[in-house]
Amino acid sequence: MGATLSGRDRAILRAVGGGTAELEATDLYVDGRHCCDQFAARRLTTIGLITTDGPARSGVRVPARLTVAGREMLRAC
Repeated sequence: MGATLSGRDRAILRAVGGGTAELEATDLYVDGRHCCDQFAARRLTTIGLITTDGPARSGVRVPARLTVAGREMLRAC
């Protein structure tokens, strides 16, 4: 699957891995700013590469983190 990740996908995974990302419902924020590609962010979350420690609800931002699969995918790229 590493070959199917775009450059933007990898950049999003690196940003999340850097510890400055948050999720609010299905929206990703990096360094406090709305991620420019919400479709990619949602896809990466849906396929299990990005997660949170708690529920991401509307109006509440929670820290985003890479899953084990997300870390492995990023290392493989």
